[in-house]
Amino acid sequence: MTSNAPGEPSFPRQYARTQRYTFGAPRAFSVAPDGSRVVFLRSPEGTDPANALWVLDLADGAAEERLAADPRALLDGGAEELSEQERVRRERSREGAAGIVGYATDAAVELAAFTLSGRLFTAELRAGTTRELAVPGPVIDPRPSPDGRRVAYVSGGALRVTGAGDEADRALAEPESPEVTYGLAEFIAAEEMDRSRGHWWSPDGEKLLVARVDESPVRRWWISDPANPDREPQRVAYPAAGTANAEVRLFLYGLDGSRTEVVWDRARHPYLARVHWSAAGAPLLLVQARDQRLQTCLTVDPGSGATRTVHVDEDDIWLDLFPGVPAWAPDGRLVRIADEGGARVLAVGDRPLTGDQLQIRAVLDIGADDVLVSASAGEASRAPETGEIHVYRVNELGIERVSEGAGVHSAARGGPVTVLTSARSDSPGTTVRVERDGKQVATIASYAHTPVLTARVRLTEGGARRIPCAVLLPAGYSESDGPLPVLMDPYGGPHGPRVLAAHNAHLTSQWFADQGFAVVVADGRGAPGRSPGWEKAIRDDLTLTLDDQVEALHALAGRFPLDLGRVAMRGWSFGGYLSALAVLRRPDVFHAGIAGAPVTDWRLYDTHYTERYLGDPGSGPAVYEANSLVCDAGLVQPADTHRPLMIIHGLADDNVVAAHTLRLSSALLAAGRPHEVLPLTGVTHMTPQEEVAENLLLLQVDFLKRSLGI
Repeated sequence: MTSNAPGEPSFPRQYARTQRYTFGAPRAFSVAPDGSRVVFLRSPEGTDPANALWVLDLADGAAEERLAADPRALLDGGAEELSEQERVRRERSREGAAGIVGYATDAAVELAAFTLSGRLFTAELRAGTTRELAVPGPVIDPRPSPDGRRVAYVSGGALRVTGAGDEADRALAEPESPEVTYGLAEFIAAEEMDRSRGHWWSPDGEKLLVARVDESPVRRWWISDPANPDREPQRVAYPAAGTANAEVRLFLYGLDGSRTEVVWDRARHPYLARVHWSAAGAPLLLVQARDQRLQTCLTVDPGSGATRTVHVDEDDIWLDLFPGVPAWAPDGRLVRIADEGGARVLAVGDRPLTGDQLQIRAVLDIGADDVLVSASAGEASRAPETGEIHVYRVNELGIERVSEGAGVHSAARGGPVTVLTSARSDSPGTTVRVERDGKQVATIASYAHTPVLTARVRLTEGGARRIPCAVLLPAGYSESDGPLPVLMDPYGGPHGPRVLAAHNAHLTSQWFADQGFAVVVADGRGAPGRSPGWEKAIRDDLTLTLDDQVEALHALAGRFPLDLGRVAMRGWSFGGYLSALAVLRRPDVFHAGIAGAPVTDWRLYDTHYTERYLGDPGSGPAVYEANSLVCDAGLVQPADTHRPLMIIHGLADDNVVAAHTLRLSSALLAAGRPHEVLPLTGVTHMTPQEEVAENLLLLQVDFLKRSLGI
């Protein structure tokens, strides 16, 4: 077990207090197109959640940081107050920080707009001055026009525009009913499509594309606070699988008061997944069919609102969405990520520029001569790159890796300047390097705390499928200590890779290992990073993810000191589903499970995510039954084989609602199966509260030791 120096906090306390060591780390980089400055967010200390806005000046060959906006000064030291809409936005983005948590800039990165306590502020990034704009609040998602003369924002469901100078504030689009909002992303877009915004400026700053969201068709759910029965339940619009989504339309608004609807076949393509508007071409939309097997790129006529098809993708299983695309290259060619020939490739115009050596994850920047992408090694690559993600420059001449060394890398770019962020498995935290034309000119310091323990992770592959795995053993373990009880610690599902070549990603697993476990993390089929076929193998059968956990476990047992007579699993969200599935479906392998915020009945989860993998519950009820934990088929554990199960759930969770846990508990009780339920009062799908986050780790260790007889 890890010991701490006198006065040093325990790992659970430090991990909770530092929000998983994210406080104090720089993030959200924007680079001026002329390379003269880098803008970013960072809090002043590793336990301080309040981000400030910073500028790194790169003029005249020097590199100098300066504070552009201090939230404490702007609020006169007062406490931050969040509107309900802002709280919901932060929940959708899993934002646990405070202060300035997001900002937007004009095209030249000279003006930034942001909110504090629902008030609107702008920062002149060259001059270093900040001012508050007197506008109706609470303000949501302010965005400067490309020329920096105006700021568009949402307040009270209306899309409003104000001058960054002295121009009067006015409403451009006002909601017709309480169920309608203009300029915001709907729940499904923010939670599942990675689209967090709902309004986009034209390149000349004279028009806006504005999303109109009508939630009246969406079923209403009620989330109560049982610990405070005097409070009214919260009414939320939740589009569960097989039920109605919000109606999303798109309008062109001119600053002259004109309004034109953008017209496309919304019956066939109800999902507005992406919007791109740049000087390189007409407004570009990506719209998607409800079954996500068809999606279409459309251009918009800014005068009439008519649309024209420029590209169509179809897939028999599903089509994924990717950050940064579709978009126009400066020469007017379409940039997209596509699944072609069994690989995930970057395509520019009609040509794929990459092949099966790389699995493209995101487009980071599109330059005049190249495209900057994030990618991992594809199935055709036999390089030992388990858990690595790199940055590459791609053009017609070839592919060049920009990032150096094993790790998880990303980048932001503007003109000749690139900001590279790198996390590595052999050192804690993230380093930020600033390069001009490929040569380092500066670093950006992180104030994040150094963990009180060191993750000793071994990245490997397991089984015939070469399942990516991470193995962690207790500090000071030697072979003479003998086999160890095993803790499988996966997420195990789509969009959530856990096997990463990054130190901090494995800290919690190492802490559990130091309590006397061999911890195994495995990313089986469905997890991103290898190939489209690998990810799409789970269509209609999410239980395959459990098969891969078993395969990885048994394969690693021949190489590591794993006691297969004492095996447990813990996980959160999809990992919680997987943990409950493990003890219910495979009690011959797993002897205890901890299911945190588990999805137990997929009919209670949202449309875009669930229908991608399981289809429509109305036309395929047997698929939902087969993947459920609460039906008779889900409780296939033999009656004489009871495996201890702890279920944890935040009662304020509006993503995986507490009904999932309550229904599973009721089904287990009816079947006479013992289990424990730990309800978390006032906790959402995140657990940002310091005491809750700390004690959850301690309680889980206690449960595992009791259950496995340690």
